[in-house]
This record gives sequence, C-alpha cells and structure tokens, in this order.
Amino acid sequence: MLTRIVRMTFNEKHIEDFLEMFAENREKIGGFPGCQQLILMKDADKSDVYITYSIWDSKEALETYRHSVLFKGVWAKTKQWFADKPFAFSAEEVKLF
Repeated sequence: MLTRIVRMTFNEKHIEDFLEMFAENREKIGGFPGCQQLILMKDADKSDVYITYSIWDSKEALETYRHSVLFKGVWAKTKQWFADKPFAFSAEEVKLF
C-alpha cells in the first residue's frame, strides 16, 4: 500500500471553487481503480490550506491515476487556484517484526 499526501495553499477567493470541484469529483477519484481511501482535510490553523490524504494499492495504481484524463482535468483546474506551490509526497508503512 501507498499513502499519498498533498498539501495545497489556495487563494482565499478560490477556496469555494476548489471545494465545489472536489465535491464533484470525490467519488470518481475515490472510485478510481487502486484507490482504497480518499480524505480531504483542512489545516487546523490556516484557513487557506487543504490536504488530500489517499491510500493506493501500489505505486503503479497511483501512477496510473496520475496519468489519467480524470487527474489531468482535476489538477489543471486545481493548480490555477494555488497561492503557493503545493507539497506532495508518497509514503509506505514500515512493518516492524
């Protein structure tokens, strides 16, 4: 499994645009093959910062999504509303013993 976290800072005037667009696409993204979970979070201290937390079956599943028409359309809209560069990373669970 792979966890993907993306932290995005938005121009205040476009937060509602982002939330509407995310609501329209949440089920499509969460239902994409290989996506086990998708959560949208808001920073507790900064009203313009939102975080997506998604769990994927594998790196390959995430990459398939990232090369899809769905991702390209959603990302093209989303990035036009940023106030700062997004920060994204993927992580895998460490299994001890």
